[in-house]
Amino acid sequence: MHNVNPNKFNSFNSNVSASLDVYQIREDFPILHKKVHGKPLIWLDNGATSQKPKHVIDAISTYYSQYNSNVHRGVHTLSQEASDLFDQARETVASFINASSATEIIFTKGATEGLNLISNTIGKQKIQAGDEILITQLEHHSNILPWRKLAQEHNAHLKIVPINANGDIMLDAYSNLLNSRTKIVALSHVANSIGALVPIENMIQQAKAFGAITVIDGAQSIPHMKIDVQKLDCDFFIFSGHKMFAPTGTGVVYGKEYLLKNNIPYQVGGGMIQNVTYEDVQYADSPYIYEAGTANLADIEGLRAAINYLDQLDMNKIEQYEHQLVEYAYEQMSMLNHVNIIGNPSTRVGVISFIVHNMDNNEIGRILDKEGIAVRTGHHCAQPAIRHFGVEGTVRASFAFYNTYEEVDKLIEILRNIC
Repeated sequence: MHNVNPNKFNSFNSNVSASLDVYQIREDFPILHKKVHGKPLIWLDNGATSQKPKHVIDAISTYYSQYNSNVHRGVHTLSQEASDLFDQARETVASFINASSATEIIFTKGATEGLNLISNTIGKQKIQAGDEILITQLEHHSNILPWRKLAQEHNAHLKIVPINANGDIMLDAYSNLLNSRTKIVALSHVANSIGALVPIENMIQQAKAFGAITVIDGAQSIPHMKIDVQKLDCDFFIFSGHKMFAPTGTGVVYGKEYLLKNNIPYQVGGGMIQNVTYEDVQYADSPYIYEAGTANLADIEGLRAAINYLDQLDMNKIEQYEHQLVEYAYEQMSMLNHVNIIGNPSTRVGVISFIVHNMDNNEIGRILDKEGIAVRTGHHCAQPAIRHFGVEGTVRASFAFYNTYEEVDKLIEILRNIC
């Protein structure tokens, strides 16, 4: 339990609420009308995946019923139309994150593949024996294992930036770890386990002073805030589509154009070559060199629709609303004596992790499920981060702009009645 002012969030900013009509927005999400065990679904597992608006569902259906064809492989009308949509999707992503060019956008099947792509291409070119790769104690396994593997394969060293008791990065320790041997710094923008916002702007600039490449895992930040990769000045920014209201099987790697040139491919096959003989091969330029085979075309069209939907809502309004909603949930949960919130970062985005005294996390998850509330239980694919707080797992409530204050109140009511 934390010491809080219970009156601080009794009412929320009506201007923010009025600018984002959450109840109208909820009508765009068919699954939010579903009932679970006879109770209205309350989806608080957004950190695992987001629900999809009908705009996205319709875009996929329209693609298959009107445009289905392979891209950049035919002169017939459907191939040309599908190719145009595919190219427009790349432009849409570039604009959404303010990349300087669409050629800096690589499509993947998710953030995990994106991180593996970078570690197996640029990473292999940059890392030599004795070099160092820095990650933080907050990372998702997908931002640990590729770098651990790369370090092992090249006799390099994986260094861990510690966090304090609240879950914030220890910036003095980070500064002390940076040196001339640091070649890659890989950071989560927002920690999926406790919702800590990492001060990546500061950390990126420090890394650049030593010539290190910066790789940002943005899977947990891009659904919640406006991203400007040029302002961040990161070398790579990687995210999944399914956490930002787009279909599963979609993801993006943004990379600075000069770093994507003259590189080795991650996979080889059709669509990423200029010329092939039995003796030699000339690869296509970026981004195509990184996109072997047929892309997930229909779902990439769904990704484009999701971005257009978010643009219409306005990411700044989304960020403001969610910030107040999560603060309200935190304040209410902090008043429950038998609930212990895990992590108290200085800035929290989208997530509250907690345990209930003397109760198993999975049992809490089942109790909530019987009331229609979906949360995640376990280590959240971030075991080192969770173990830092002396536990093996937590219950995680993770929020999105379609969640309401009434849903938070229902969660708190059930937790209050758990003995």
